[in-house]
Amino acid sequence: MLASSLGREYQAGGRTRPRPRLGSLGEDEGGLRRRVIAGQGQGRYCLEGHYTHEIPVLSREEIEAVLPHRDPFLLLDEVVELEPGERVVARKRVRADEWYLSGHFPGRPIMPGVLIVEAMAQAGAVAVLSEEENRGKLALFAGIDGVRFKRVVEPGDELELTCDLERVRGPVGRGKATAKVDGQLAARGTLTFAVER
Repeated sequence: MLASSLGREYQAGGRTRPRPRLGSLGEDEGGLRRRVIAGQGQGRYCLEGHYTHEIPVLSREEIEAVLPHRDPFLLLDEVVELEPGERVVARKRVRADEWYLSGHFPGRPIMPGVLIVEAMAQAGAVAVLSEEENRGKLALFAGIDGVRFKRVVEPGDELELTCDLERVRGPVGRGKATAKVDGQLAARGTLTFAVER
């Protein structure tokens, strides 16, 4: 698993802090003792069974160690939950200076729907390519089904991208993906991928 990445640093509150390791105990500014837990919610602090603030499981640089995508086409900022081969939750902050917004559309910048789908696919690819047997490979689109767009995504929005893998047979798999902004569904669909051998 990629849990070992929790030993590095992360940005929080404008400061760089050492990232706690799984299972470690630490204190926050208020002196509360918290344990970093694994599994669903990996990389989150847990206090008395309740989730508090999140620490990224993978930073952008660590995502680049898994995905072949690079600027300007890497559409993930951080991964906050990861169960390799099972599930991923990632985030993308839509900045006003994104390369595609000046032309889509002048005076009314909106993130193109195809890039929202690409961001969902990149999140799913993290779940697939973080498995040991798929490291260093490419995950390519094999199908996009049932995609629906429910709201506009614009500068200042933060996309929460979730992909739950439901079937993987050999190099081909399918996953249900969603993109949300502030808990509101922006897009959803079923993505089929093939891992290049």
